[in-house]
Order: sequence, then structure tokens, then C-alpha cells
Amino acid sequence: MSANLSAILYLVASVCFIMSLRGLSSPESARSGNTYGIVGMVIAILTTLASGTVLSFEAIIGGILIGGAIGTLIAKKIEMTALPQLVAAFHSLVGLAAVCVAGAAFYSPEAFGIGGMEGITTSALIEMGLGSAIGAITFTGSVVAFMKLQGILGSRPLVFKGQHFLNLAILIGIIYGIVDMTLNGEAFMFWMITIAALVLGFLLILPIGGADMPVIVSMLNSYSGWAACGIGFTLQNNLLIITGALVGASGAILSYIMCKGMNRSIINVILGGFGGGAAQASGGPAVEDDRPVKQGSAEDAGFMMKNAKTVIIVPGYGMAVAQAQHALKEMVDNLKRNGVKVKFAIHPVAGRMPGHMNVLLAEASIPYDDVFELEDINSDFASADVAFVIGANDVTNPAAKTDPTSPIYGMPILDVENAKTVFFVKRSMSPGYAGVQNELFFRDNTMMLFGDAKKMCEQVVKAM
Repeated sequence: MSANLSAILYLVASVCFIMSLRGLSSPESARSGNTYGIVGMVIAILTTLASGTVLSFEAIIGGILIGGAIGTLIAKKIEMTALPQLVAAFHSLVGLAAVCVAGAAFYSPEAFGIGGMEGITTSALIEMGLGSAIGAITFTGSVVAFMKLQGILGSRPLVFKGQHFLNLAILIGIIYGIVDMTLNGEAFMFWMITIAALVLGFLLILPIGGADMPVIVSMLNSYSGWAACGIGFTLQNNLLIITGALVGASGAILSYIMCKGMNRSIINVILGGFGGGAAQASGGPAVEDDRPVKQGSAEDAGFMMKNAKTVIIVPGYGMAVAQAQHALKEMVDNLKRNGVKVKFAIHPVAGRMPGHMNVLLAEASIPYDDVFELEDINSDFASADVAFVIGANDVTNPAAKTDPTSPIYGMPILDVENAKTVFFVKRSMSPGYAGVQNELFFRDNTMMLFGDAKKMCEQVVKAM
């Protein structure tokens, strides 16, 4: 295949990726966005295979078959509740791939066209140093995020005295290492850069509390894009440069939007919680709380919602765990048949990754017109007869507005407590992922519905 034809096809693939990002920005167009992404990737792979630079089709085909089989198995078995940690795990693989490509290019520059016996070009050494460093930070940072989301590590921020100065020292060391490697081209310094970046990845994510993990998943997505972009320069592959830049920029923009929506500083997130103060450090298991709560039943909820004019449903991670979205859809249909106006309120970080709740509701065929973001629906709670909270904990906690020592303080929440009656579906009185007790449980207008979210919705439907 000629270089001109390859360039044209890579450009077409790039346009497909841009259209994919555009489509994924809205639930209504997400399916077409995925289609554009698939088409773009197929074009990119086939163009690369036909470029004439492939040394071993057997190795590539073997890799595609092994990776494709693993990916297919994971896609078939993964639960919706595990999507956040799956995304974090995939980000780690992108970072690791960047490190491996940088290492391969360093030891075999001739194969990459970046140097020969006289040595590797200066620009390539800079690209390899940056690509390996960003990739290593992405790898270990994503591993920590995966372990926190999976429950292997607690959601509490792991902080120690002087951690920010240590992070700064390591960062300065990485920058010095890249400069030294660029001047001298030594393999020892390349691996010192990589090891230091691996350590920095751990140190940056460990201090981040559970309440901020959705932002971290988005930020790591950005890191993986920039790692791929850096390696694209090493490989002299324009498509990889464009794609990496698209992923890096879009991930950074999404992280900024989420930080703004949670009243967090994007700089604090990038620097591993720098300046987080007492709120950041106070996360952890909630103390035992023996305050009384009102306990209701499915019959209570069914009767009050059936006779209400307006019901606002607030889904959260508990709904995902119970796979209750389809039972919830049946409950909503029943309410609408009785003339009740039903809306869904979605917090930007409901669940454990951006868009988690939107995906689940779309899976259950909930109309997009019934789903509203926080800023569009918060004022409606004051006029709502019933707020039905199904597993959404931290994003409904009034402590975010009243307790300066809380790890979620300053995060905008859904003003559920303003509804006339609140039904809160939950298995127990345990705290949310941020590790703090929800003050909403103890409000006079709140009734707790203890039990599995799916079974509770089914019981409410029967009660109606």
C-alpha cells in the first residue's frame, strides 16, 4: 500500500474516532458513536497490516486471537457493577503497552526508523522518556484505582506526612532522568525513569478517597491517551498521535467538568489530593450510629407513590449491584398508568464512573426525556411528593453541605431532603463508598426500605 493511500485511510479512521467521541457525548447517540469507533479501528488495523512494515503476520494474528478471546470472555461475563474497575484495568494495560513499546524502541531503534549505529535521535529519546514515564504512571495508578474500586484496598485516603514533597522530588528526578537520557542515551537511566514513574503512579492515587474515584478513572483515561500519543511520535504513526491526543484531551476535559461538578480542584486531583485538607484526610469507616430511623415497607411506598402527583427517582450504585433497573422500569410504568409524573435525577458521579447510571437506565429502556442531570432537576425536589432513592448514598448526603470535616464536603448533591417524603432503599445502615454516614437517613421525612433493591421494587409493584 502506498504512503499516500495509508495517510488517507488513517485520516478517515481519525474522522471516525472524532465522530465516535461526538456520539458518546449523549445517551441518544451513544450506539452510533460506538459504531463509528469500531469502523475507525477496523480501518486503522487493516491499513497498518497492509502498510508493508509488518515483520511477522503470525505474531500479530496470534496476539489478536489471544487478546480478542480474552476480551470477548470478559465482555460476556462482566457485570455492570464491575465496569468502573474494568475500565481502570484496561487503562493500566494501555500504560503498560506504552512502556513496552518505548523499551522495544530503545533497544531496537533501527526497526522503528529512529536511529542506527550512530545512536538514537534526540527527539526520539525525549519521546521515549515521556511516553514511558506517562505510561508507567498510568499503569500503577490504574492498578491502585482498580484495587480501590474492587475493594482490595479501602476507599479511605492513604496519606502520610511529607507525601507531596516526596512526589515532587520523584517528579523532578524523572525530569532530570529524561534530560540525562537525552544527552547520554544510557539504558540505565531509561529504566530509572520507568521505575520512578511506577512508584509515582502509586503515590498519586493512594491519597485519593473513594468519593473522588470517578474523577480519577476519568483522569487515568486522559493519562492513557497522552501515553499513546507520546508513543505515536516514537512509532511515527500519525493515527496513533491523533487518537492519543483525542483520548487525552477528552479525558482531561471530562475530568475538569466532573471536578467542577463536585467542587473539587483539578490541580488537587492531578497532584494526588494536594491541598485536600481535613476533608480529604478524614475519610474512612463511619462510627457506629445508634440514632433512630423510620422504617417503612413496600406497601407504604406503593400506596404513597400511587397517590402522588410527582415522584423523583434517584438511582445509585445499589441499583447496579442488585440489577434492579428492569424491576424499576416496571414500577415506573405502573406509576405512569396511574397518572403519576415520574422523573429520574442523575448525579454526575452516581455509581463509580461517569455515565454509569445512564447506561443502566438505557438498558432498561427508560425514556431519555425522563432522565435529568443534577443542575436541571435539583430545584424540583421541593415540589415533589415523593423522592425514591434506590442505592444512591454519598450523592444524597446533606453532610456535603453542612460538615466541613466530611470527605465529601463541598460536593454538590441532589437535594433529596427537600421532597415531602423520601423512601430510601438500602440493604443496611452501612455508610456509602466515601465511608461516611448519610444524614438523610435520620431526617423526619425519610423512611428506610431495607432489603435488596430489585426485590423491593418488585414488592412495591405488587403493593400497587
